[in-house]
Amino acid sequence: MAQRLNSTLEAVTDRIRRRSEASRSAYLEQMRAAGRDGRHRAVLSCGNLAHGFAACPGGDKQALKEGGSINVGIVTAYNDMLSAHQPFERFPGIIKAALNEVGAVGQVAGGVPAMCDGVTQGQPGMELSLFSRDAIAMATAIALSHNMFDAVLCLGVCDKIVPGLLIGALRFGHLPVVFVPAGPMRSGLPNPEKARVRQLYAEGKVGRDALLDAESKSYHSPGTCTFYGTANSNQMLMEIMGLHVPGAAFINPDDPLRDVMTAEAARRAAAIVPGGAEPAPLAEIVDARAIANAIVGLHATGGSTNHTIHLIAIARAAGLLVDWSDFHDLAGVTPLLCRVYPNGPADVNHFHAAGGLGFVIRELLDAGLLHEDVLTVSGRGLRHYASEPFESEAGVTWRPAVEQSANTDVVRPVAEPFSADGGLKVLDGDLGRAVIKISAVKPEHHLVEAPAIVFETQDDFIARFKAGELDCDFVAVLRFQGPRANGMPELHRLTPALGALQDRGFHVALVTDGRMSGASGKVPAAIHVSPEAALGGAIARVRDGDIVRVDAPAGRLTVSADGFAARSPAIAPATVQAGMGRELFTGFRQLCGPAEEGALSIPGLAEAAAERTAETV
Repeated sequence: MAQRLNSTLEAVTDRIRRRSEASRSAYLEQMRAAGRDGRHRAVLSCGNLAHGFAACPGGDKQALKEGGSINVGIVTAYNDMLSAHQPFERFPGIIKAALNEVGAVGQVAGGVPAMCDGVTQGQPGMELSLFSRDAIAMATAIALSHNMFDAVLCLGVCDKIVPGLLIGALRFGHLPVVFVPAGPMRSGLPNPEKARVRQLYAEGKVGRDALLDAESKSYHSPGTCTFYGTANSNQMLMEIMGLHVPGAAFINPDDPLRDVMTAEAARRAAAIVPGGAEPAPLAEIVDARAIANAIVGLHATGGSTNHTIHLIAIARAAGLLVDWSDFHDLAGVTPLLCRVYPNGPADVNHFHAAGGLGFVIRELLDAGLLHEDVLTVSGRGLRHYASEPFESEAGVTWRPAVEQSANTDVVRPVAEPFSADGGLKVLDGDLGRAVIKISAVKPEHHLVEAPAIVFETQDDFIARFKAGELDCDFVAVLRFQGPRANGMPELHRLTPALGALQDRGFHVALVTDGRMSGASGKVPAAIHVSPEAALGGAIARVRDGDIVRVDAPAGRLTVSADGFAARSPAIAPATVQAGMGRELFTGFRQLCGPAEEGALSIPGLAEAAAERTAETV
């Protein structure tokens, strides 16, 4: 039986509502205006409509011509280079067949780009990664702008792709939207072994052949990578926000249940259209309660720090103003229920087998740590998601989630958590504001105070590590890595080297205005430092030898140096953001807002962010 709603969850949700009153009201009015005309194909001219169904097969064409059928738009992030998205090649056929069975039509409305951070890690292409989210949002809007659709299915999984799809879809929030995942690949080389080989390679103890062999055994087939990074955190978020068919997140692509769930998602989209018996427009699903639930889910599962940016951007697309204080306060009351790599040795397949998201959602609901009375694509009430699906003659049926975890080393009940809080902290101090995730960091490393060594590129850090110049206690200050500087690339090339130094007994930490997402691990990292160096933030005034204190327990990020405040900030290195398409994103860099406002480069949404009051209510 659920307890009364946790008082902090209630207070944070109310704070978001009050802070967002004007922007949320404006958003909802825009969505209501978009929906008032009913089925929008009715406003299309005969020429418009004929173009829209010209390529349809005979039965679908006739249905759309007569005007009585539901038409579901499919926005797909399919490509066959991303392992996580390769399974989507088959999904449109499954979806269209399921829709035809219920008298509806499906059309692929458009495709969106889908890049893989695993491929671009440490490469120039990574500087497009964050901005790809906003490009995906715009591509989603283009796909849906034809005004042909009564509902939407979004096919996407990975890092920037799901946030981009959701940001774009929220501008069509008068329509119901169901997200359709592809699932994780089967378990390969255990993630801790992969990390061990990476560290050995960084130390020069094994060669490239051994490293490539380990990586190939880790990433070996269609499906999402099996560690709990941003991609799998995305799937948790779509589930806990009520945007998946319940239990869809972590079914493997080759499991027969995956196709059954995909067909069910199609049928569900047709069932919740405006004017039907169970209307569920996206704008009404993604409200302050859903965003608060998402933040709680992130903390309870030890999810990716990238969502301290992406969830804020998603919220702003729905007229909701969220900041890091909301994350910080909810982290303080949310127990850590999961140990999934990099927060433990298990992968998402082990997590799913041990009870998975159905178990976690049930535990959080019963503890009063989630809003239960929310609208979802499966109806009113988040309790729908405290379940697991099974194939049946009817297609799919759901049973209540397991009562007990099958492996308490992987997932635990609220009464016996791995830790009392979610491990995400907001740091404040004279270096600015940052976030740090310590769920995988040993307690003895939660506070590091040491001389700064300043770097302005990852390559500089790696070169000095290989030269043996970093065998000491230090705080690596890597700056000019924010969105205005170079697009805020991931900095995982540093992880093996920092881990090796920590293993040698040195006290090390990272402070950066860049990103170090859900694949980060055992080394404390104060990330997303804001204001960033490119905007003259305090991180640009740090010099070698300054004493930097990264204090996660106290929530402080400080520097001790004579005359620090009076120093002139360093000038950004004279690099040319060109090549590998980077010159095409100059406008994105110039427009991009701060990390705590979602690092948005879409002016309309950034302006909504700027309307928030200066004081935290």
